[in-house]
Amino acid sequence: MAAVIPSLILPSCLILFILIFLVSCATAALPDEIPQRDIAELLISDPESTSKASGDYGNLVRVTPSAVFRPSTVDDIISLVKLSNNLSNPFSVAARGRGHSVRGQAMAADGVVVEMVSLQAGDGVGIRVSWNPALGFFADVGGEQIWSDVLKTTLEHGLAPVSWTDYLYLSVGGTLSNGGISGQSFLHGPQISNVHELDVVTGTGDFITCSKEMNSELFFAVLGGLGQFGIITRARILLQKAPSRAKWVRLIYNDFSKFTRDQEHLISLDNNGPNYVEGSLITDNSPPNNWRSSFYSSLHQSKISSLLKSNQGLLFSIEVVKYYDDLTANTIDEEVEDMVQDFGFVPGFIFKKDVPVIDFLNRVAIGDDHKSEAHPWLNLFVPKSAILDFNDAVFVHIMRRHNHTTSGPILFYPFNRIKWDDRMFAVIPDEEIFYTMGLLHSSMPDEVEIYEKLNNEILEFCEKSGMKIKQYLPHYKSKEDWVNHFGPKWDSFQEMKTKYDPRMILSPGQRIFKAI
Repeated sequence: MAAVIPSLILPSCLILFILIFLVSCATAALPDEIPQRDIAELLISDPESTSKASGDYGNLVRVTPSAVFRPSTVDDIISLVKLSNNLSNPFSVAARGRGHSVRGQAMAADGVVVEMVSLQAGDGVGIRVSWNPALGFFADVGGEQIWSDVLKTTLEHGLAPVSWTDYLYLSVGGTLSNGGISGQSFLHGPQISNVHELDVVTGTGDFITCSKEMNSELFFAVLGGLGQFGIITRARILLQKAPSRAKWVRLIYNDFSKFTRDQEHLISLDNNGPNYVEGSLITDNSPPNNWRSSFYSSLHQSKISSLLKSNQGLLFSIEVVKYYDDLTANTIDEEVEDMVQDFGFVPGFIFKKDVPVIDFLNRVAIGDDHKSEAHPWLNLFVPKSAILDFNDAVFVHIMRRHNHTTSGPILFYPFNRIKWDDRMFAVIPDEEIFYTMGLLHSSMPDEVEIYEKLNNEILEFCEKSGMKIKQYLPHYKSKEDWVNHFGPKWDSFQEMKTKYDPRMILSPGQRIFKAI
């Protein structure tokens, strides 16, 4: 019974035979409340399926599972996790949304990868819009759903979630296991701050509904918990009335202090302020237009390129958006002008668009051409007190020295700490304002080492200087690094793991509790 997921390399047919045999042996041990369904037919071990589950968007890590699991119902997932728990040598289980992790976080070496998307063709939750007096409008959404479909469905009711990621083709369960950040997060917090309730399959195979008031310990553990305590099968998400249009403005800066000062002013506005704020860098290899969106005309790009050359190859950009509808259409231009009238952008370098809200939210598209690339990304949270030193060391010196290797968007924009719930395990700097840096490299697979060298140099500088940064979408190679990452939350994190996944079955790809 101990060899349910063999560590030896065996033929696929033999692996499947072992799995089927063990499933049939263990079925009798499943609790009465779990349908005694033969789940062997949902375990797939052909080379094509396991190969697909062996990689992700990062194209940096390849870890082969022994099987892929394609559930039709949540009960199927419960049965799989119960089966693992009932074995003397449990196999690991990793839930996979759309495979957009970058460092193997949704993989399971010699384990089972659960293809959550299979629930869409089965008896999954789907997307259901509702209202009640206590919560107002909300959507019950399956963990396997993607945010673009959530947007499409809620807009049919004139509604929309309040917080997004820049790229909408990510799974709901995946982003809620991490945080879910974008330019709306300064105002509404990350996506994990906008959830009323969850259904979770824990690492013991228990199905638990939780919220701030009910089973709250699990609720706060799962949101931002990196998949360590349970698989999210349903999330109840806050909705608001959807605006119809977006006034979309970009401002170009050649001064970092003015760039950050104006962003911080924007996120401080309580009344009649913006709905979205994101800052970014413009360099020779991170041009004004990139795969995140095509905003500028060719004439504007030429104008910005000339300015870039005269500023030693480094500029900064603030992207600010204000939503409006028919009732505010006559005043929107004046409102935007008032917001930016005293800003320190380069004179004449303000660019505007007016688009439907859905076009703005769905502006980031990643095509098939990126599938052959590697994405050695680095995402950091930087405390406000350190941003001037960070700019001088990282943006001006380290990255300029590596300019020929940097490739892809470079984001840098602020959040308000008050919009994050410290009861969750998402880790952020201990300052009222902190910035996120997204170094979104794209490279050929054989060039990854060059980009990783740049990433490591940035991390080493932060460590040596005592800069209290935190990684977002973290990746570490030792337990000590994870302990340092969670800091005072580590003991609680371990306690929740012992309680909800004592056999350490879930999400081995995060490499928190399993040896590297």
